Amino acid sequence: MNNSLALRIAGAAGDGIESAGEMVIKLCSRNGLHVFAFRGYQSVIRGGHVWYQIRISNDKLFHFGDMFDVLITLNKDGITEDMPWLKEGGIVIYDPKKFEIRDNEKVKKFLEYKIPLQEIARRFSTLSVIQNVVAIGAFTYLIKLPIEALENQIRETFGDKSKEIIEMNLNAARAGYEYAKNNLAPLAINFDYSKKKRLTMAGNIALAFGAYRAGCKFYAAYPMTPASSILHWFAEHAPKGKMLVVQPEDEISVINMTIGAALAGVRAMCGTSGGGFALMTEAIGLAAMTETPIVVVESQRGGPSTGLPTKTEQADVFQVLGAGQGDFPKVIIAPTSVKDCYYTAIEAFNIAERYQLPVIILLDLYLSERIETLDPDEINLDVKIDRGWIVKEGEIKDYKRYMITENGVSPRALPGTAGYMHVAASDEHDEKGNLVSDVLAGLPSMLKIRKAMMEKRMRKLEYLIKELPAPRLQGPEDADLTIVSWGSTCFTVKEAIKMLEENGIVANSLELKYLYPMHAKEISEILSNAKRTMIVESNYTSQVGRLIRMFTGINIENKVLRYDGEPITPIDVYERAIEVVKK
Repeated sequence: MNNSLALRIAGAAGDGIESAGEMVIKLCSRNGLHVFAFRGYQSVIRGGHVWYQIRISNDKLFHFGDMFDVLITLNKDGITEDMPWLKEGGIVIYDPKKFEIRDNEKVKKFLEYKIPLQEIARRFSTLSVIQNVVAIGAFTYLIKLPIEALENQIRETFGDKSKEIIEMNLNAARAGYEYAKNNLAPLAINFDYSKKKRLTMAGNIALAFGAYRAGCKFYAAYPMTPASSILHWFAEHAPKGKMLVVQPEDEISVINMTIGAALAGVRAMCGTSGGGFALMTEAIGLAAMTETPIVVVESQRGGPSTGLPTKTEQADVFQVLGAGQGDFPKVIIAPTSVKDCYYTAIEAFNIAERYQLPVIILLDLYLSERIETLDPDEINLDVKIDRGWIVKEGEIKDYKRYMITENGVSPRALPGTAGYMHVAASDEHDEKGNLVSDVLAGLPSMLKIRKAMMEKRMRKLEYLIKELPAPRLQGPEDADLTIVSWGSTCFTVKEAIKMLEENGIVANSLELKYLYPMHAKEISEILSNAKRTMIVESNYTSQVGRLIRMFTGINIENKVLRYDGEPITPIDVYERAIEVVKK
């Protein structure tokens, strides 16, 4: 294992798998290590098989691990369901008094670390869930961390609980640590423990924090996995941040309230998944027609319909691209990492207000819920806020809310500003906001107005694309293979490229963040000069591959596509890359 290992904690929903995983994540990150974690869970409160995989290293990580070195399983399902991903020669920690591993289940060589988890737990509590803390106590010894480190973490984790609960967990952790110390051999790892504390964040939390730092004052959502934790974060921090957070009756109300808040002058955002976004699509067009700046978060999951509520996918690209009838300007941004979620939220608000249009942030469950470590200085709290062209009282005499300008951006007046009364309606209108629909539609004079207003709105994209950073090739220009990725798959590709390099294959990557408007010219030049190309996506039809073909005419034939609900792994990319290069 040397200086890196992957741990999987498995059990039933209700066994405390998530809390155990979070404790390990914080334990390691608070002691100078890098962590990358992801969990698999079912759409039930109790029952079903769940797991938390945590990769730990001295160095920066880009994936939670194709396979794992250590399995802590609190039930039999951990053997039957998780063993295929245990590395040869790995370690299984389990309670032999709960179940035994039969010979026919030993499909590969591994070490059995038997710990009477329940028996130890019952010394301190009648709650069987406390066995997870016993197991973490044992693991702390196995990775050669002093018990004091875990004690500090338990005090932090249970700091708002009673003294009895804190002491119960401390005793359980100490007992697990002592049992491992007296009966088990430490793992062959060389972690560089230090006093440097690293941040741990999930994508949703980083995005919510970025929105808060950007001055978001209104957030609306109807709970829908995997976007729900954004709502939870805002609800928890609303009083301190002086924000209004609402949970309306459905997603139609969600987005209309968000548009209303933005029209009233505050920075406003809403969030959902694909099913909820389907209800929002008409109102996306309303935001475009009234030129109201809003930010919409769409975190993708397995579809169609209810699909796989707790599994990941990247299959909503054309849904968000086609949201709302007719042609109108919108922006679609797909962050590539947890850190990028923070900065994308800030950027999205600035773009939305500068160009007065809807901005859609396209996440997926894998990026929304995975946890990465960040150094504190990677999160810059000195945020630049650009609210665009908001007119002040007396600035313009003959005010035209939708004045035709060179870049399509018109003067925006906040309600209540003296002298700037105007109409903001869903119908087509002239520069002042007067409607040109109903009895006026089709009249010769109105045809010119409609044409002029359409062109005004669409010009925003011509100027915006010049501001957005164009994608650049990462890695050696003269590579055997160029791998295209977007959103959550970018980090996976980084790790796969490392693996290819170790085996003598030179690959570079083209990471796409701005899906619309798309930098067609730059992408076309890069792909045209590549020896071989391959695209990586979590969907069935290679949606961004099709988007690239639409805008550039280039067809990327080689693909890594996964649509079973689990994230693409580096080994998926590596194995397909080998095939492509050897063609």
